[in-house]
Formats: sequence, structure tokens, C-alpha cells
Amino acid sequence: MIFDELIDEFNGLDAEEKLETLIEFSDSLPVLSDEESVVLRQPFCRVQECQTAVFLRVSLEEGRIHLQADVPRDSPIVRGLVALIVEGVEGSRPEEISSMPIDLLDRLGLTDTLGMVRQRGTRGVLQFITREVSRLIKSP
Repeated sequence: MIFDELIDEFNGLDAEEKLETLIEFSDSLPVLSDEESVVLRQPFCRVQECQTAVFLRVSLEEGRIHLQADVPRDSPIVRGLVALIVEGVEGSRPEEISSMPIDLLDRLGLTDTLGMVRQRGTRGVLQFITREVSRLIKSP
């Protein structure tokens, strides 16, 4: 996981620059094919804690975490937050997920900038990933 690098990058920015950086991250979320989008838009992939429609699919490929996410382009800050989390988690080993910082927004210095709804949604995304990884490890 590269959250430490991302946290370092954000800590040198003021509030406006942090939001601009999140919006830039929103462009890094891979575009899904029509087939991938249909698979991802299943109810069990929806992060319920998010007011914005956030869909995640967590899988294990060759012992590493792989994430697919679908977030509307008209929600660039939420899309940026999800893209940042995807970048921080993608390729991690399952055992690394337990050390994922649940207080990520605080560490990024975004707690004061983002409202409670986005904070709750971000925690929901992190918890969703943790639950899915746990489920994947337990399934035969």
C-alpha cells in the first residue's frame, strides 16, 4: 500500500490544493467496459454508507488485491476519494488490509475540508474493502 506516500503528498498542500488534487485523482479511476459496469452495478457491490452511488468490486488475483470502482463523473470529489483509495490499496497483499488507516481523511488533512457525509462515506468504502478481503480470504 502506498498510503504513506499519498499522505505525505497531501500534507504539503493547503485546503484548496487538496481539493484540486482529489479532483485530479478522479480522472485516474479507470473507465469500465460495458460488461464490467453491468457486473459492478450489482446491489452487493454498492457501498451503502455513501450518499453518492459508489460501487466496488474487490478480488484477489495472484495473491494481490484488485479493485474495480464505479463512481459518477458528476461527483468528482467522491470519485477522487475512491480513486485515491483504489491507488492506495491496489496490489496490496490481503494481510496488509488490516493495517489500512481507517482515519485516512484525518491523515490526509481533509477532515476539516470535507463534510460529515463524505467522511462517513469514505469510512464506509474502507470498511467495505476490509469486509470483502476478509470474505475472500475465508472462502475456499
